Amino acid sequence: MSFPGDNIYQVLLRPLVTEKSSLASAYANMTVFEVHPQANKNEIKRAVEKAFSVKVKSVRTQNVPGKLKRIRNRVGHQKSWKKAYVKLAEGETIDLVDGL
Repeated sequence: MSFPGDNIYQVLLRPLVTEKSSLASAYANMTVFEVHPQANKNEIKRAVEKAFSVKVKSVRTQNVPGKLKRIRNRVGHQKSWKKAYVKLAEGETIDLVDGL
């Protein structure tokens, strides 16, 4: 997939800061992002390296299916999305909460 102008912000949608992702960051030197559903591992790797000036060791992706939700007598469906676990090279870090 080719994004217009190779815009990294179309590949990386947002960082995921959850309990599970903070444990992955602390123990496995990983950072978790929500990414574009059609982005592949090479595009994710290039986007992270360009955005944060770090060296990426590996990328794992996971497609998260949307959930069925009910509100009173109506049925809805959340959209499916994709997340990426980005393992950084030894000695590299991304500080997502810097400046807060």
